[in-house]
Amino acid sequence: MKTLLLSNEYPPHVYGGAGIHVQYLARELAKLCEVEVRCFGDQLETGCNPAVTGTSIDTSGYTAPKPLHSVFGALQRCLDFNTRSIDADVVHLHTWYSHFGGILAKLNYGAPLVLTVHSLEPLRPWKREQLGGGYDFTVWLEKTAIELADAIVAVSHETRHDILRLFDVAPSKVHVIYNGIDPNEYTPTFDETALRKHGIDPEVPFVLFVGRITRQKGIVHLVNAIRHLDPGTQVVLCAGAPDTPEIKAEMEAAVAAARFGHSGPIVWVEEMIPTDEKIVLYSHARVFCTPSIYEPFGIINLEAMACETPVVGSAVGGMKEIILPGETGLLIPLAQQPESPFEAIHPEVYAHDLATGINTLMRDPDLCATMGKAGRARVLETFSWAEIARETLALYEKIAK
Repeated sequence: MKTLLLSNEYPPHVYGGAGIHVQYLARELAKLCEVEVRCFGDQLETGCNPAVTGTSIDTSGYTAPKPLHSVFGALQRCLDFNTRSIDADVVHLHTWYSHFGGILAKLNYGAPLVLTVHSLEPLRPWKREQLGGGYDFTVWLEKTAIELADAIVAVSHETRHDILRLFDVAPSKVHVIYNGIDPNEYTPTFDETALRKHGIDPEVPFVLFVGRITRQKGIVHLVNAIRHLDPGTQVVLCAGAPDTPEIKAEMEAAVAAARFGHSGPIVWVEEMIPTDEKIVLYSHARVFCTPSIYEPFGIINLEAMACETPVVGSAVGGMKEIILPGETGLLIPLAQQPESPFEAIHPEVYAHDLATGINTLMRDPDLCATMGKAGRARVLETFSWAEIARETLALYEKIAK
């Protein structure tokens, strides 16, 4: 059995949960079968398993509107994925960036197609801010690839429900396989030097956010919640890679307003920090917060839980399948008007509810310690990359027959 993984992200160019997924899935699958990765970038690892080839492009000659550059760049890379011969038994796609490559591989090479749904374009309408008319194209591309695939992996049961609701696919084709974590890497690790490097006071308990500055991740709602936090609470925001200049400006204004009205330290780390430092931040945080308004799974929560930190997260998507309320953290319902799950969130109510959950845990370090232990135990029991690789290989064998 040989599998070909097509992906936008692969180390060292990883910025989100899908990239982390491909990184660890490739590593574990390589213990079970032959793995090739074709991705965006300049990577080149030959004569090994997994073998990796990155594809770069020069967009300097593009005269299309700027929001379309990432769309056309993805299509050009997907063509390059296919101009090199494909001899895999299965082609496995990750995110819309790779979908055109998978369509070409199935139609031209006859390769069975597996597609992992990390998120769904129809449920991310704010992407139009980033892609302009390209958003309509990515919606069509995703629909075409999903309905063409021989098997679809949903990263949570709620994601499976969304796939069946939004696309014309047989239920028998949609399989739930969770994301995972390496508990030997993500383990409680303490180093006050790493905190001080980023301006964090190790003597003051803090709530932590780690993620990109996007509508989906809800970070602005968390920043707006700071004014409702208990006085003196330290807030650490590891937040970079804004989707658009507009959301960057909105984030800057929100942080400035929060600093004006809050008596505790607010530390904003704008660069992407190395994994070892991220693990230290998870381990020192009293509470981790995931205020996402859409989250098919939420691998970031596993990272925090593996480091024995309780999570205050939105009651959306796969997070409802990860966080056990009252045992490993708290789930905060989105404050929504019934007609729209995205456009009509009551920001003031939601910010207040987030702060209430954070305050509840920040005030009780013993409860946080108990929840942290329970969170790591849950990760060890349920979210193993080795088991996920075995389930994925079994799915390959089923469709490759």
